[in-house]
Parts: sequence; C-alpha cells; structure tokens
Amino acid sequence: MNQHIHCIVNDCHYWQQGNKCVASEILVSTDAFGAGRPDRIDAAMAAKLTPASAGSCMATCCKTYVSRGSDDATLDGVKRMS
Repeated sequence: MNQHIHCIVNDCHYWQQGNKCVASEILVSTDAFGAGRPDRIDAAMAAKLTPASAGSCMATCCKTYVSRGSDDATLDGVKRMS
C-alpha cells in the first residue's frame, strides 16, 4: 500500500520538507492512551494493542513523535539518523 502521511510538527525527527512524515510506521492513538503510556509503546507493538474509540479527531495523537536531534532509542523499528 502506497500511503502519504502528512505531518505539520516540524520538530519531529520524521518530519520532512513538504510536511511529510518519513517514519516507516506510525501509531495513532487516543490522547488518553498516549498520555498514559511511555514513549517506547509505539508502532512496532501495534498488533498487540487493544483498539479504542476516540470520539473525535481532537482526542487523538501520534505516538511516533521523536524530537529532532534526539538520541532516544528507535521508536518506529528503523535506525534513525541524527
């Protein structure tokens, strides 16, 4: 499947010119899930997570965000370049 993920969070490691997300995988969750889980819970674990209803787009978040220049461990299963 050829998808284009658009992102306007330009301080994310995976943000690219033209407002594109270049992460190999992303995880979109409810805000409640995102707020209550550590950053290491991300797309690589998606198949094991229980789906939940958000109710509106205002109650969702991207769990794949990594600060640009961060030395954090890979969160999308691919070695990041700093």
